[in-house]
Amino acid sequence: MNSAPRAQARIGQRTLLLTAAVPVTGWTVHAIVLHRRLAAAKKDPLTGLLYRDAYTARSRQILRRHGDDVYVVMVDQDHLKDVNDWFGYHAGDTALCATADRLTAWAGPRASVGRLGGDEFAVVLPLPRGRRDVRLAQLMRMLHTPVTLEDGLAVDVAASAGAATPETIGTRDLRLLQRAADAALYDGKHSGRAHLATTEHATLPSINGRRAGRPGTHLWGRAA
Repeated sequence: MNSAPRAQARIGQRTLLLTAAVPVTGWTVHAIVLHRRLAAAKKDPLTGLLYRDAYTARSRQILRRHGDDVYVVMVDQDHLKDVNDWFGYHAGDTALCATADRLTAWAGPRASVGRLGGDEFAVVLPLPRGRRDVRLAQLMRMLHTPVTLEDGLAVDVAASAGAATPETIGTRDLRLLQRAADAALYDGKHSGRAHLATTEHATLPSINGRRAGRPGTHLWGRAA
């Protein structure tokens, strides 16, 4: 057989393979990009915390694994509207990010930390009974540390927190534990202390999962 037709045949086969490979390669790239977008969609782009669905899935896993040795903590950023009104939304975003960073540092890598919407955060973490009071007091100190803005202004931020445990509420249902912790939070709104939920908190009615809080005060000062 002539070498020319043989070479043409080889070139034709190679072209066919390359042509067939293009859509596969294109689809692979598309799949990788899609996977990364889905992974990113699990987290809030502002704070980096888990969105509600991802937070819920991880929280339920923690409750199944650790049983009664779990704390469910609901956190509300206090005075966020005032920060936005006085200093602009960038300052409010800075305060939210600071709270997210503090919650993440406090809870540790084994916890589930989520931003449920607006200024509402939630944490589910394994925590033995003997360490709870100390850890909650530590959390409140962290949440009340002033945040320094880009221009050097120190904003006195704060947050209210409520906590619930399966052994106290009598259930490992995440929804009920969050409702109890949220009700306890509003009982202690602006008090500077984390309030612990009782069985009564689990039965309190709420509107959209929230109850009206009481107004508070705040101060600002320039960082040293």
